[in-house]
Amino acid sequence: MCAPTGIQYDLTLQTPSGTARAVVTEVAAGLRAYAVNGIDLVETFAETSQPPMGAGIVLVPWPNRIRDGQWTQGGVTRQLALTEPARQNAIHGLLRFTPYREVSRQSDSVTLGATVFPQSGYPFHLETDVTYTLNADGLNVTHRLQNVGTEAAPVAVGAHPYLKIGDVPTGDLVVRVDAATHLDVDDRLNPTGETPVDDTRFDLRAGVTVGELDLDDGFGRVGGSGEHTVTAADGRSVTLWGDENMRYVQVFTPRIFPVSTVDADPIRGQAIALEPMTAPADAFNSGAGLHWLAPGEQWIVRWGIRHAGFDLSA
Repeated sequence: MCAPTGIQYDLTLQTPSGTARAVVTEVAAGLRAYAVNGIDLVETFAETSQPPMGAGIVLVPWPNRIRDGQWTQGGVTRQLALTEPARQNAIHGLLRFTPYREVSRQSDSVTLGATVFPQSGYPFHLETDVTYTLNADGLNVTHRLQNVGTEAAPVAVGAHPYLKIGDVPTGDLVVRVDAATHLDVDDRLNPTGETPVDDTRFDLRAGVTVGELDLDDGFGRVGGSGEHTVTAADGRSVTLWGDENMRYVQVFTPRIFPVSTVDADPIRGQAIALEPMTAPADAFNSGAGLHWLAPGEQWIVRWGIRHAGFDLSA
């Protein structure tokens, strides 16, 4: 039986101290699993399931939401499909349910490509690919976007990994988010402003226990490579990093994520998504973080997951 996420690309890397493994899916080029010596570092899901709550998917040519699915270019209003109907927004780009094609593959890496064709609300033509590569201390991800059309195209990139540390309850982890500003939103989770996190409950720079949080919030930061980390009481940590393009991060802490199953029934629990983004919600309207890709131009964006404190020889 064919998996709902298509072909499963199984990556492995043997080192003197242990084994790293990742599974990348054909549909959405999603990260379905990533583990070190059998210790899960991201929330996984069954091969027979669709990604719960967007787990692991690639978000192109925009992450997060566009209010009413509408944006204006040169006085022309563009209308995207409302893929978040409950809030009347367009969410997470145009490739969420698209099968990617294999471009290249090795035992420890895979590159998958997909085309964004001109369509309603987005009359631009892009070639995109994403490369996942295992290394000794983590997983590196590289996105490449190329404008193969005839006019400049607005683009942004994001991803949707949920971090974890083995069987440690996620609510017991401490999360640190390298972000100086919070994106204030309305009841449809569309931005209304951006304010400093200082002296607010949104200041996660010193660390907060995940179980104390109830967030689906965007954050911004100033310059440098952002690092956002979850840490267990025994000192083990998993870090999401991004290059200088990843100026924003979405922090999502659902309490009904299917963290495991018993007799095919999901057990719900808390999870934490740390979503690297080059632009925040509604960037097609605000312009914040939006990259305009000229005809023929390529844009490369990188992020990854790094682990520390794990005894790989155990």
